[in-house]
Amino acid sequence: MIDLYTYRTSNGRKVSIMLEECGLPYRTHIVDITAGEQHAPDFLAISPNGRIPAIVDADGPAGASLSLFESGAILLYLADKTGKFLPADADGRWSAVEWLMWQMGGVGPNFGQAFHFLHQHPDDAPPADIAYGRDRYGAEIRRLCGVMDRRLAANPYLAGGTYTVADIATFPWVALHKWFELDLEETPHLRRWYENVRERSAVRRGMNVPAREP
Repeated sequence: MIDLYTYRTSNGRKVSIMLEECGLPYRTHIVDITAGEQHAPDFLAISPNGRIPAIVDADGPAGASLSLFESGAILLYLADKTGKFLPADADGRWSAVEWLMWQMGGVGPNFGQAFHFLHQHPDDAPPADIAYGRDRYGAEIRRLCGVMDRRLAANPYLAGGTYTVADIATFPWVALHKWFELDLEETPHLRRWYENVRERSAVRRGMNVPAREP
């Protein structure tokens, strides 16, 4: 059984989607980052960086318990554990890793900053600073969407012809496109990819972890 420590964020949803896609049994532990629970000593013992998501796999390598933090590392571990969503051939594998790293270094940080300047900035922040942040990160996320659109013009998925960890990592950020004031009609290949991925039943389940309260 895998214990998943998460919250309702794009990074958290990467791992819940992967767990659902792989069909692995797991327990969800909510780490309320709005209440500072990520700083609790018990959680820091699992995730030294104090960020979600993190997992503890009681049936890790050689049957020993294993804890992991960083969403990209977790996705690669689960792919290796199950033999799923990471191609076996060298070209396909490295293409998936390449686009996963692109998500980790580009999409995640820049979409996160754009979200902050649009929705989470302090009320007393100087308007000029907010405008600068919105312009800077808004331009970068539009550029990144253009990169994806060009890639997907020639490929059904980010790593090529197969759905991989790269798509799983990227989808939860693109799913917030309305929050970023992005019009996917302007990137038709990205829109097609988004619509296809969101129809996957495991993606729908994973996007609802932790489950919304009634």
